Amino acid sequence: MIHTRQCSSLEKIFSDEAPRCEGFLGASVLLGERASFQLAFCSDGDARVSAMLSGSGAPDCQCFWVEEVPSSLPCFTDSDDYFLRRTPGYYPDLLRPADAPCEVPAGVWRSLWVTLCVEELLEGPLTVRVTLRNEKNGESATAAFRFTQIPSRLPKQTLLCTHWFHADCLATYYDVPVFSEAHWAILERYIRCAAEQGINLLLTPLFTPPLDTAVGGERPTVQLCAVSRKNNKYYFDFSRLDRWFRLCRACGIERFELSPLFTQWGARFAPKIMATVEGKPCRLFGWETDADSEDYTDFLTQLAAALLPFLEQAGVKELCYLHVSDEPSEEDLEVYARRCALLRRIFPGLPTLDALSSLAIYKTGLVECPVPANSHIEAFVGEVSQLWTYYCCGQHKDYVSNRFFAMPSLRNRVLGFQLWKYRCTGFLHWGFNFWYARFSTRALDPFTETDAGGSFPSGDAFQVYPGADGVALLSLRLRVFYEALQDQRALQRLEELTGYDATLAVLEEGLETPLTFKEYPHSEAWLLTARERINAAILLASRG
Repeated sequence: MIHTRQCSSLEKIFSDEAPRCEGFLGASVLLGERASFQLAFCSDGDARVSAMLSGSGAPDCQCFWVEEVPSSLPCFTDSDDYFLRRTPGYYPDLLRPADAPCEVPAGVWRSLWVTLCVEELLEGPLTVRVTLRNEKNGESATAAFRFTQIPSRLPKQTLLCTHWFHADCLATYYDVPVFSEAHWAILERYIRCAAEQGINLLLTPLFTPPLDTAVGGERPTVQLCAVSRKNNKYYFDFSRLDRWFRLCRACGIERFELSPLFTQWGARFAPKIMATVEGKPCRLFGWETDADSEDYTDFLTQLAAALLPFLEQAGVKELCYLHVSDEPSEEDLEVYARRCALLRRIFPGLPTLDALSSLAIYKTGLVECPVPANSHIEAFVGEVSQLWTYYCCGQHKDYVSNRFFAMPSLRNRVLGFQLWKYRCTGFLHWGFNFWYARFSTRALDPFTETDAGGSFPSGDAFQVYPGADGVALLSLRLRVFYEALQDQRALQRLEELTGYDATLAVLEEGLETPLTFKEYPHSEAWLLTARERINAAILLASRG
C-alpha cells in the first residue's frame, strides 16, 4: 500500500521520518506566479513509483523527485538552534525531473515536488491531481490540490539579485576547454537557468575572479578580455566579452557585475591576468603583483580607456557594476581606500559594489553600493540610498535567513518579506555553482561532497547540481528562494494598490513584535497564512 501526505514547499521530507505537515490542500496564486507543493509518500513494500498528473492545472506543471544528498557538515558547532537536524547524514535537496519511475525501499519516505506555473486566468477551479503508481504491483494513490487564481499579475521583479556564477567550475566539471563551443553551450544553459530562478545580475569575469582562492594559488583561467602587450602598450580584444553580454541578455540577464580588479579580503594584490607578449602566452599579474605597483596601475588605466568606450558601444555601460575587492575589513581601510580612489578616477560612471559589513568603511564614501550581511544590515538601514544584503556561511546565528541543507525552508523563504519591508534594492549570494573545495584547492563532486571540502555547511557553496549534457539540476533551496522573491513581488503589488503602511499592516497582522531580519515566527503556517492574507488583500483592493 502507498501512504501519502500532502505538503507545502516548506516541508523537507526525510527518508527516515514521517512528515509532520498538517496537510496542504492548495493555495491562492497570482498570475505569473509559480506555486510549488509536494506529495510525500512511502510504501509498505519495495516500490517502483511513477507519477501522473491530471486536472486543469496539469499541463502547466513541472514534476521532480526530491533526492537526498549527503552532508558531512550540516552546521557549525556554534550555530543557533533553528535547524532541522545538526548531525551528518542525508538531507533532501536535489530535484531530479520525474520523467522516470523512482525506486523506493519499503518504509522509506520520499516526495514528489510539483511546480505549477500560472500564466493566464482560467475559468473554473484550478486543480492538480497527483497519482502515484507502484509499477511492481499496480497499487496507486491519488491526492488533489486546488488553487484559487487571483486576477492580478505579479509585478516584474525589480530587486537586483546575483548568485555568483562560476564559469570555471562548469569547464572543470564537464571537462571542456574554457570558452570552447562546448563550454559556451553549457554556459548558455546555466545562465538561462539562473535567469529563470530570479537571478538578473551576473558576475562577469573580465579576468579570472580572485574569489575564494588560496594566497599564491590560482583558479582555472576564465578571462573574457584578451590582452596583448607590445612596447609597454596594451591592446584589448573584447570579442569574447561582447559574446558574453549578448548571450546573457538573450537569456534574461539584465545587469552585470564586473569581477573584482583586486584580490579578496583586503585588495592587496592583482588578480591573475593572462596576456600574449611577443607571440607567447604569459601571466602579466597575480599574487606576486602589489596592487599599488606602477605597472598594474598603468595596466588598469589603459584597460579603462579601452573598456569604457566598448561598454558604451555595446549598450551595457549603464547596466554594469564594478567590484573593487570582496569583504574588506576596517583593518584594510587605508589600502582599500587607495584602490577605490584609483578605480573611481579611471572608471568614471561605473558604480562600485562590494560585500561590505562595516558601516565605518561605507561612511568614508568609498563604495556607492555596500552589501552588508543580513546579520549586520540593521546598522545600514536609513544610512544608504540603496540597501543591499547578502548571506554566506557566516550567517548561522541569531535566526537570520539562510538556506543550508539543515535549515528549515521557512528560514530561506522569509527573506522575501524582509527584503520588501526594508525596501532592499539588491541581494547577493556567493555560490550559484561553486563546485570546488574552499580556496579552490581542488575540484569536487557536488553530489557526494556538499560542504566545500569540510569548510562550509552544506547548502552554502552551490544552489544547482551538474546534470547530464550540461543541464543544471535545481535544488529545492533555489526553488524556495524563488518563492521568496515572489512573496516580495506580491507585497509590491499590494503596495501599488494600497500604499506601504497599509501593506505592512497586512504583513504584520497578529505579530507580537515587528518583523525584522532576526525576528519572525518560526512557523510554516504563519508564513503561508500571511501570504494568503496578502493575496486576499490584493483581490479586495483590485476590485476597487
